[in-house]
Amino acid sequence: MFIEDNSKEKVYRDLIDLVFGICDEFILVIRKDISVTVNVNHVLEKLQSSLKEVKEQFEWPGTEYFGEQPALVYYYNTDNHAKETLKQVSNSFHEWVQPNLPEDLSFLKSGTPWLINTAHERESYILTDDKEEIDKILKIEGLKVRL
Repeated sequence: MFIEDNSKEKVYRDLIDLVFGICDEFILVIRKDISVTVNVNHVLEKLQSSLKEVKEQFEWPGTEYFGEQPALVYYYNTDNHAKETLKQVSNSFHEWVQPNLPEDLSFLKSGTPWLINTAHERESYILTDDKEEIDKILKIEGLKVRL
């Protein structure tokens, strides 16, 4: 299910609310070859209480990275604090790009990618066959998806 536009403002917030009810973790990525602004560190600090672990990886949902050094992939719990933080620090899925924010906000359900966001390529999609989940997605007013 491809998200056909940059889900912004109310659509972004509604989709975040839905995803937090379905998925149990999300990731953010920091690439070592791109500098970061103070805002990135602020976001990571705000999310600290929801952090599960940080791994060095060359792959994460939607991306195979060919840099010389692995990226840092931050794994977070989908708790209420994290949900409100994501809605406060960004207004759209495609804003999740370094140097202003960590990269590629994506969500996992039981360890499996569910909503994949490759923000610098302006590409987002959802992987689900669950009819109930699909119905909930389609009910988000203003969300443009292609099945």
